[in-house]
Amino acid sequence: MGFDFKALWNNAERIVHACSSAVPTSDNPGVRLGAVIGTLARDGRDKLTIHASPDIASLGLWIEQLIAESTGKEGRGILQVAGETLGAPDSYSNDRQFVYISVGKIDSDTEAKLQALEAAGHPVVRRTLHNTLELGEEFFLWEFATAFAGVVLDINTFDQPNVQESKDNTKALLDQFVKTGKLPTQTEAARVGDMAIYCSDETKAALTAAAGSRSASDALAGIVGAHLARVKAGDYVAMLDYIQETAGHEHIIQAIRTHLRDSFKVATTTGYGPRFLHSTGQLHKGGSDAGVFIQVTFDSTVDVPIPEQPYTYNTLKQAQALGDFASLDKRNRRAIRFHLGKDVKAGLERLLAIVQEAAPIQAGTAR
Repeated sequence: MGFDFKALWNNAERIVHACSSAVPTSDNPGVRLGAVIGTLARDGRDKLTIHASPDIASLGLWIEQLIAESTGKEGRGILQVAGETLGAPDSYSNDRQFVYISVGKIDSDTEAKLQALEAAGHPVVRRTLHNTLELGEEFFLWEFATAFAGVVLDINTFDQPNVQESKDNTKALLDQFVKTGKLPTQTEAARVGDMAIYCSDETKAALTAAAGSRSASDALAGIVGAHLARVKAGDYVAMLDYIQETAGHEHIIQAIRTHLRDSFKVATTTGYGPRFLHSTGQLHKGGSDAGVFIQVTFDSTVDVPIPEQPYTYNTLKQAQALGDFASLDKRNRRAIRFHLGKDVKAGLERLLAIVQEAAPIQAGTAR
């Protein structure tokens, strides 16, 4: 694999001993970290914001999967926010806790931002690795800490009931496709060209009525604006992206989430489907009703058959998105599907413009 795997393993073995039952809880690093994140979440700071230095930046996605899938159930849990840029203290409400994981010394600019967050009253934990091979230690530490945080929150961290539910929904939709030759359609709330917004009948009625009292550039902007008007303090906005992950798409998505964070002072998450179904997807359905969801889909111009199946990959992707949305709708989550049409980049740019129009940033305001 191109690196010293034995050193990675030895580092993991070292933390296993440090977290053993023979070590007093006050000296146990896994217990300490789990107690911090669990207690803060129990007291309202349930948005765990992970930042990592560039050489281990993807660690945040791994921790996201671990924490969201393990704790997001029974109507509560810890929302792990990964990939979000560090903002000024007034970009956040008092539902945040921060962890920064670095390899070596934290750079001065990042340290200044962390100190500013601490001065504003936000809890900040720093984890320092000597080299990337200490990731072995970090993996086990976070697994142990997550289990302990679950104890603090009175949650069984060792099941994932709603992950299987989305799989079952997808299978049912594919079975319907095999029988009828088509997938079910959703209610269309607005359309401009080949871009459209879909949701449940009840959501359409509520958002259409609310959009009628808003000034918007077009029907899409009216519905999105009414949807975002439902965001309140303590919520989070999640983008569920059933599109190809590219640098260009990611750049626009990050611009959307950063604008939403700075406007509403709420946590924002983003994930590519179907991958996120095995991480934050569990928390979306099993956690609290704090999520405001924007599912993003598109018309693929390229398709590939699946061997020994009567449907293609595009049909499978559509079924996964519809199955995921059905799980959200079943729980009356605040959710819409924004369909980008064939031109994904243009569709994302339009969504960004709509978000900027619907939620202008006002300096010094917080929700």
